Amino acid sequence: MSLQAVFEASLRYFLSPIGEYLEDPSVTEIMVNGPRQIFVERKGCIEKTDAFFPDEDSLRSAVNNLAQSVGREINERHPVLDARLPDGSRVHVIIPPGARHGTCITIRKFSRNPLTLDDLMRFGSLTDSSREFLEVCVALRKNVIVAGGSGTGKTSMLGALSGAIPETERIIVIEDTSELRLHQDHSLYLEAQPATKSSQFELDIRELFRASLRMRPDRIIVGEVRGGEALDLIQSMISGHEGSLSTVHASSAIDALVRLETLSLMSDVQIPVYVARAQVASAIDVIVQLTRSNETGRRRIRSISEAGRLDRDNQYQIQEIYTLEPTLITDEKSGSGGSEVTSNMEMSLVETGVTPTFSQDAYNNGMMGRVNYSKKLWTAPEDSV
Repeated sequence: MSLQAVFEASLRYFLSPIGEYLEDPSVTEIMVNGPRQIFVERKGCIEKTDAFFPDEDSLRSAVNNLAQSVGREINERHPVLDARLPDGSRVHVIIPPGARHGTCITIRKFSRNPLTLDDLMRFGSLTDSSREFLEVCVALRKNVIVAGGSGTGKTSMLGALSGAIPETERIIVIEDTSELRLHQDHSLYLEAQPATKSSQFELDIRELFRASLRMRPDRIIVGEVRGGEALDLIQSMISGHEGSLSTVHASSAIDALVRLETLSLMSDVQIPVYVARAQVASAIDVIVQLTRSNETGRRRIRSISEAGRLDRDNQYQIQEIYTLEPTLITDEKSGSGGSEVTSNMEMSLVETGVTPTFSQDAYNNGMMGRVNYSKKLWTAPEDSV
């Protein structure tokens, strides 16, 4: 038996109290708040389970086994661990003294079949028009940011958007913990590495990003921007590496730009605030804002916006291309008694009537042949009509 197989078998044993939830495809997140309190998330809603670990020692044994399997350490000096289970699920652990009431484990599970734009259409998150608009934007190498709060599905949306990247392009994916799985064959995956007991060498997102620029990328996808690497990403976008995709924690499109500006200023490169702001405004083209209902747990696209240049007061300008609004949906059913028409109000992405400033790009790049549902958003130069 290989060493990897031994680790996988031992992990199954130590994590057996939550084994059924690890195997349950309907469970997207497992939250262990100490040995006696375990919650799971299904369809965006959290529910308490009857599962438990015998005691704190058994829970810590599971954590120590996990740390050993990924070659990292967790102890009082290093009480936080980010790791990955053999099936790709992301694991975050924090132990005392960082966690006051016992060891906490949060496991983010990922579908074995990553979401696609087809799936988002089927779930009602995208319309024919909004899907086509995003596909054309990606094909036009627009820089796209997916924004939202925790658990809104940013990584899943990022993976779905990446499906619009042509197969002929070389894609480099950079993440803290590998989560994305692209269908394109020419995809390279880079993962940050923290320092360990056996090696003090640390490889962070910034170093990986700089290395990726020397790897002849057609596209660079950064799983999440959360530090000084924002400046590297922004500067690469405005210096020849268009078509980048990434995510950021933000509650609105404007907040996403402000967040990127703030993270850029966290870099070790000292730049004035107005320079950081101008670069962010110049780099970002499209923002896909996600939200999640507190009542139903449903994840939705709240808006798709264009990020414009700074206004005269050096403030960010955002114009929504699509927004989530109540829409009347009619359904006609035929039966023995004749036809029955029912109407329901549902939330749907609708065009706002605003045309993006890059509306001629599809025509200029010979892509009008793939435009069917979002024709109002793409125009030809007046002198060619």
